[in-house]
Amino acid sequence: MLAKTFGAAVYGVNASLITIEVVVAQGLHFHLVGLPDSAVKESEHRVEASLKFFGYRMPRQKVVVNLAPADIRKEGSAYDLPIALCILQASEQITVKRNLEDYVIMGELALDGKLRPIKGVLPIAIEARKQGYKGFILPVENAQEAAIVNNLDVIGVTTIQEAVDYFEGKKEIEPLVSDTRDLFMSQINAYEVDFSHVQGQENIKRALEIAAAGGHNAIMIGPPGAGKTMLAKRLPTILPPLTLQEALETTKIHSVAGKLGSRATLIATRPYRAPHHSISDAALVGGGSFPQPGEISLAHNGVLFLDELPEFKRSALEVMRQPLEDRKVSISRAKWAVEFPASFMLIASMNPCPCGYYNHPDKECVCGPGVVQKYLAKISGPLLDRIDLHVEVTPVSFDQMTANRPAESSEVIRERVIKARDIQTERFNDQPGIYSNAMMPSQMVKEICVISDAGRALLRTAMERLGLSARAYDRILKVSRTIADLAASEEIRIEHLAEAIQYRSLDRESWAG
Repeated sequence: MLAKTFGAAVYGVNASLITIEVVVAQGLHFHLVGLPDSAVKESEHRVEASLKFFGYRMPRQKVVVNLAPADIRKEGSAYDLPIALCILQASEQITVKRNLEDYVIMGELALDGKLRPIKGVLPIAIEARKQGYKGFILPVENAQEAAIVNNLDVIGVTTIQEAVDYFEGKKEIEPLVSDTRDLFMSQINAYEVDFSHVQGQENIKRALEIAAAGGHNAIMIGPPGAGKTMLAKRLPTILPPLTLQEALETTKIHSVAGKLGSRATLIATRPYRAPHHSISDAALVGGGSFPQPGEISLAHNGVLFLDELPEFKRSALEVMRQPLEDRKVSISRAKWAVEFPASFMLIASMNPCPCGYYNHPDKECVCGPGVVQKYLAKISGPLLDRIDLHVEVTPVSFDQMTANRPAESSEVIRERVIKARDIQTERFNDQPGIYSNAMMPSQMVKEICVISDAGRALLRTAMERLGLSARAYDRILKVSRTIADLAASEEIRIEHLAEAIQYRSLDRESWAG
């Protein structure tokens, strides 16, 4: 007898449905075909133990399990539940009243028949609805995540027996319903940190506000303990709130990577990722024999913070250059390729030298001649090219630290950022793929960032006196356009240019000279 149902395999951030067929016939042995990996092949033993635990049996006949299409590699342990249910139906141990073929079924079995949570539930649920299936049977820990998708019966079960009872009609399980929009709106700004907790550092807050308003990448240079990490952690709180579409994109990536945890739901706040400097190339940008999203994709629609930038491996930083431009990462293998979105803001921090006290107002740098220059040279020019703002961070004095003056909250700063972003949305309305000032190509900078003769003279003087490199020119114009947007000014005035010029510290020939 033939039994058939459906599962799914996730490639990139999208799912493809897999047909699971089981035939029990005369003969011996268990055969699992359809290009399964080791974890799928081992399902035979998990399924047999689970069935015995609830009084069922593994047929002592020839059992053929086919996962189609047979030319796509199947990975992971999530096919246990559909294989077990098909074996029970094909061996006539159960009589189903609900058709297995109407459902997508996924779940990993423990040896006692309980179900363990799986990865990639959201893209599978989206594909199941798209293909018109009646419902999605899955572990109860993943049900909340799948319920984000409406018009699909999401049935969470805890054991294989519960799934059997549901299909035999012995037990009714109400589909889990989630009001996605209400849930999203209630958590949209639920951040644990806030800029109002930061005393002093007004110039750094201003620089991060500009970065958020224009989507600019930034690097903070300062001694240990100056507050670089603390400030970077608060940057997501002043970015515009996620749209529902952005939230779904972000949640899909975290679901595929298995980062949501049990009973997770829609991600409503902008992600903040801060990998350690010992991270490998594949962990940063994504990859592996079966490609998984890396940190740059997990930071999609949010912030990627690289602390102690010169300590990262040169190769890891270099592979990040193209995703910074394309806002996506493509991972190719011999037979196929996957693409992960990677539209993030890069915020980096670094000490000015190995000892950390070069240019410190109170402490003396003990680094030898040429050491500072060598330290900064660890960051390549092409990567530095993609960073618009260079901000020098100085330690907060005792008086500033103990002052009780109320600081601006993230909500107040965010309102200004949203207004500046609205101006940019209108400006780039007819430019597909460009949403912020930071994304402007060089030709568009010339058209949009027009400056007066006085502004041109100021810029020429600054570049000559400060020894700014040629690459600083476009960056200064982009940042000055963002500063003008924050001031709701149609023109780039001299004061906007002057403020933008001071954010190019690392381009000065005198720096670390």
